[in-house]
Amino acid sequence: MTYLSTGELAKRLDVSVRTLRYYDQIGLVQPTERGNGGKRLYSEDDIFMLEKILLLKDLSLSLEDSKKVIQEQSMATILSAHRASLTEKVETLNESIRHTTSLIHVLELEGKINWQDVLKLVVDYKEEKNWAFYFTDEEQQLLETKLPSLENQDTSTKKWMNLIKRIELCMEKGASPESEEAQIIVDDLNILSEETFHGDQELMEKFWEVRKSERASADLRLYPIREEIISFIEQALAVQQV
Repeated sequence: MTYLSTGELAKRLDVSVRTLRYYDQIGLVQPTERGNGGKRLYSEDDIFMLEKILLLKDLSLSLEDSKKVIQEQSMATILSAHRASLTEKVETLNESIRHTTSLIHVLELEGKINWQDVLKLVVDYKEEKNWAFYFTDEEQQLLETKLPSLENQDTSTKKWMNLIKRIELCMEKGASPESEEAQIIVDDLNILSEETFHGDQELMEKFWEVRKSERASADLRLYPIREEIISFIEQALAVQQV
């Protein structure tokens, strides 16, 4: 029978000698033979056992659970629990990605982080939104599929962000709501609203009324639009309605 030394096995399986010695110490993978001076000698069965341990390690299974799985002790239960643990980690990572995306978008919109808004958008994320207070069940379902969100990186969200930034630039330059530039922005606002609400004028108007309320926006954890921007939009819209 052919045996491999610790160094030979480490090189063959691309694992450190220190790891092999540790596995031996904890009784996870022990060499079948000992040579002169206590030299560890691994058989093919030992190597196969180590390969299984390394595979389970790649699945992020703990050494303790890996040992139980190898010994076929409650294998289904252990693997199911491990899968549930991995799923929870994935959900946590996805939530972190959504929060980070929100912060990036807030930074793009404002050029700085307003921590008061961050707390509303991120820290209170797990609290339920009070949609039922403002919209019917049917309206909620429609809004969930149509509304842009700072947590997303889709084209619709980017369009709305750019629209807000264009309005802010227009205001910074001192352009009036009656100006040609402001009216073009309002035209784009109407087009984007049509795209978002697919012609549902009643829902669009209802949402806008809710959006104008700082309290309602906070309840729904929506990005807070400054009162000056809302006022500018309404004045520009009024020009078109004359």
